[in-house]
Amino acid sequence: MSTTSPAQRTGVRVHVQKFGTSLSNMVMPNIGAFIAWGLITALFIEVGWLAELGIGDDPDGWVAEIGGWGEYAGGGIVGPMITYLLPILIGYTGGRMLYDTRGGVVGAIATMGVVAGTEIPMFLGAMIMGPLGGWTMKHIDALWDGKIRPGFEMLVNNFSAGIWGAIVATFGFFVMSPIVTFLSDRLGDGVDFLVDNSLLPLTSLIIEPAKVLFLNNAINHGVLTPLGSSEVLEDGKSVLFLLEANPGPGLGLLLAFMVFGKGMAKASAPGAAIIHFLGGIHEIYFPYVLMKPKLIVAMIAGGMTGVFVNVIFDVGLRAPAAPGSVFAVYAQTASDSYIGVTLSMLAAAGVTFLVAGVLLRAERGDGEDDLAAATASMEAMKGKRSIASSALGGARGTIERIVFACDAGMGSSAMGASVLRRKIQAAGFSNVTVTNQAIANLADDVDLVVTHRDLTDRAKQRTPSAVHVSVDDFMGTPRYDEIVELLGQSGAPQGSAPQGGAHAATAPEPEPAAGKDDGSVLASSAIVLAGTARTRDDAITEAGELLVAAGVVEPSYVAAMHEREKSVSTHMGNGLAIPHGTNEAKAAVRRTGISFVRYAEPIDWNGKPAEFVVGIAGQGNEHLGLLSRIAQVFLDEEQVARLRAAGSEEEVRAVLDGVRA
Repeated sequence: MSTTSPAQRTGVRVHVQKFGTSLSNMVMPNIGAFIAWGLITALFIEVGWLAELGIGDDPDGWVAEIGGWGEYAGGGIVGPMITYLLPILIGYTGGRMLYDTRGGVVGAIATMGVVAGTEIPMFLGAMIMGPLGGWTMKHIDALWDGKIRPGFEMLVNNFSAGIWGAIVATFGFFVMSPIVTFLSDRLGDGVDFLVDNSLLPLTSLIIEPAKVLFLNNAINHGVLTPLGSSEVLEDGKSVLFLLEANPGPGLGLLLAFMVFGKGMAKASAPGAAIIHFLGGIHEIYFPYVLMKPKLIVAMIAGGMTGVFVNVIFDVGLRAPAAPGSVFAVYAQTASDSYIGVTLSMLAAAGVTFLVAGVLLRAERGDGEDDLAAATASMEAMKGKRSIASSALGGARGTIERIVFACDAGMGSSAMGASVLRRKIQAAGFSNVTVTNQAIANLADDVDLVVTHRDLTDRAKQRTPSAVHVSVDDFMGTPRYDEIVELLGQSGAPQGSAPQGGAHAATAPEPEPAAGKDDGSVLASSAIVLAGTARTRDDAITEAGELLVAAGVVEPSYVAAMHEREKSVSTHMGNGLAIPHGTNEAKAAVRRTGISFVRYAEPIDWNGKPAEFVVGIAGQGNEHLGLLSRIAQVFLDEEQVARLRAAGSEEEVRAVLDGVRA
């Protein structure tokens, strides 16, 4: 079975990928705003649909008023949206990526400074000032974290954000705005040079290989989207939006495999073509190129052909087409560009098909194309598993055994396994085993291994032939749904669960004793409804000392809990953290026990809020039943609300005992 966890990736390509991903993460959540702006532009500008239909060609009419032309030049909606709304949304998103809502607000303020300092759409400035505002605000808050007197938190937080926002906005206005304007002008000059000298098709020499290597986001969102948006303001459309989004080359490649391919590549090409052309998921064709790198010649030829046709017909889109589906392309096509855009997609697909067909026909031998290896290669470069590529049937074998692994195999992995197990069973895969285990105890006889992203490389060394899935949120991560989808695509068995044995779908989870301080897993003395800690480390100590006081662990176990946190976060998601010791610290565990601490003001746990902290110390499987209950509690908003409102230790017990494992 192919391994999908990323290998160690170094070099310039990795840094460019990360940079491109950051740009994409700022733009993609706001694509709806770009589409709204594109539709308003298409309808109401002077050369828009309504004016061309004669409905609103009056320069002092309502169409001109909305579009900002004629008697209303400089007003309307179109200009302010691209000048203010879109950059500020990008800046807010960039700041929020680094420091949640607080970082987003300061990022938006900082972006306003750079927007006000220029007359061009300041997308590049937003991509700089938004993250800068969020990052700096986060580090400023860290200076007085835990040092503010109770009752003054809101005052300090509001004034610090306001003061710092004013400073970075001023910095953006006087310093960054001229710099970014200069950079934008130079990039624009480069594009003008290519257009004026009929060299724009040569961009495919960079864009097509970059797409396959997952470098396209840096080019598309970092350069093409800002420059294209500026062109739209002047001309009502831009061909730059079509340089990367044209689905024609990928369609031509997949059609060539449908006709001239072999084995699994030939069989999977029709489905991949539908996903690519109609769904706009271009990465579906990347494994086909990686499998036969010479086919990049066909992609470049098709891409250049499409750009050439676009230039000849002087076509363009009103806004970015995302994803690159034929539907998204047509939705943003300027009213005078439908014929040219259609011909560019057909021509690009046709040329790619012909060149790829010649290259495939020229091959000798009857062996099947190794699509599975190419898919694994693609995912290694991307740095994560691709659901789109898993649709290339046969790329992996049947998945029957899943292990959720962590350092000690008793805390986060047990809880994650419980959540994942229920999702899998609910989907009907009751014959699929889901267990938890320490990484040190892994053997290379499992089909899929789930780990925290910081532990994936260690798990891969122990199980090199397994599929590896990395998560950073143990409770509500979307990766669990992807695993369920992957089970269906791999042909995992469905049906009633087997009775007993190593492959039983559910590992035994014993019921914990409840309600007493006589050695039960959760003693009343280990429940605190008003925690006093204000930092992550203090919260770990508070939960650990409760375990010590209850006679569950020796004092040395608390230090092991801190050591465990240094290697990988124990934040589970949904406001829950479960600090516990390392695997080596199990000798300090006298008996299985759990402590429970609730905080009125959530603890900052590596940038994520932790309202509830559950300390864990386990021997054998005694604690798994309660961990399963805790997992289900924190997946249920009603149960979390009950815990938040609980006024006694017994009410906490009632919640935990009320959710059956």
